[in-house]
Amino acid sequence: MSDRIAQELGRPFWWEGLPDAVPEGDLPERCDLLVIGGGYTGLSAAIAAHDCGARVVVVDAGLPGRGASTRNGGMFGAQPRLGWDVLVQRYGEAVARGGFEEASTSLTWALGLIAAEGIDCDLQACGRIALAWTARHLEGYRETVRSLTARSSVQAELVEREDLGAHIRTEQYFGGMFLPQHCAIQPRKFHDGLLAAVQRRGIPVVAQCPVTRLERVGGFAAETPRGRILAERVVLATGGYTTRAFRWHQARVFPLPSYIIATEELSPDLIAHIAPGRRNMVESRARHSYFRVSPDGKRILYGGRAAMVGIDLRRAAANLRGTMVEVWPELEGARITHGWTGNTGYSFGHMPQVGVYNGVHFAMGFSGSGTVMAPYLGAKAAYRALGDARGETAFSGTTLRPHVMHPTPRPHFLRAADLWYRNYVDRREGAGARVIGRGRRL
Repeated sequence: MSDRIAQELGRPFWWEGLPDAVPEGDLPERCDLLVIGGGYTGLSAAIAAHDCGARVVVVDAGLPGRGASTRNGGMFGAQPRLGWDVLVQRYGEAVARGGFEEASTSLTWALGLIAAEGIDCDLQACGRIALAWTARHLEGYRETVRSLTARSSVQAELVEREDLGAHIRTEQYFGGMFLPQHCAIQPRKFHDGLLAAVQRRGIPVVAQCPVTRLERVGGFAAETPRGRILAERVVLATGGYTTRAFRWHQARVFPLPSYIIATEELSPDLIAHIAPGRRNMVESRARHSYFRVSPDGKRILYGGRAAMVGIDLRRAAANLRGTMVEVWPELEGARITHGWTGNTGYSFGHMPQVGVYNGVHFAMGFSGSGTVMAPYLGAKAAYRALGDARGETAFSGTTLRPHVMHPTPRPHFLRAADLWYRNYVDRREGAGARVIGRGRRL
């Protein structure tokens, strides 16, 4: 297998052929709104605040967007990660209903942003299919479809096993849930388009400028290696890359690595055979695999939980390749040309929040749904910071909670979780969920 994996891994497929533009400029002395973080969340917040009349500055600890915003799978759509009953129990019916509805409105809003700013990001209206690994998972999707169609404007369709061939060719799944409104994007191009929109507005974007200390001084004083800046308001938009300067947030949103591989260019006939619908595809088992055809239609991009901690990229690529071939045995001979990783900002409740702590507004905890929810909720956080009524969102009614297993800034608990998933959950799903007879997996 090792001869099927490129020797040099690390650079995302999405970055190929695109220049590494580095924003230049000095840190201003003051602003109305300081945005910390230059990914989807922060850039969208900057656009919203500027268009409200605020003087905005964006700072980033590294190069803007070089975190999850340009390393994700490019699946553009949102759905509640928790079921209706769980949301009602935790947050009440108003938040649950609003969260279900915003799964639809957030996508409409994001597509409007792409159109308004003229962002060329290889947008494809391909839909997403969630694939049921077991018969029990399919029943769960059946209930989700009922909830979504009854309580929101999200379009959702149950796909029985005999109808899966229109979406994907494999014997592994028992059916699925199709979300026809979902789209696919090239995530690096989407980020570059947001950055260009920010720069067209004359908003300073300062790279290599981590905030090492933030003090309340009427407004705020932010200390950075590039100098000190005074701001009336602050929006924190650092997600899975939040630093120790923001320990309250770091205790509630932890970095969960996700890994992705890209195959070599494949024949058009092979692509058409294994992925006839060219959908975004995700699966229900705990490996959290997600996969799609590249925008040019020539490769398969395959991501998921290769590990819950940082591991060697060749080992991660081998893990993902093994799972990919399990789904599509036809790809046994395919070479892996790219492999990379990025941090998802995960919350213990699996839900994002738009909130404020100690005067700092934030939007984070997207838990794997950030391609649409991050820019949408970034704008909401900016509006709320400025007292604009457009900041109203059900996600201000959710919470980010700490966990007893995460008492330190570093998520050491992920090592134990990684062992648990690899040695128990994955084996149970692989061995305990055996196919019995024809088309039945327990």
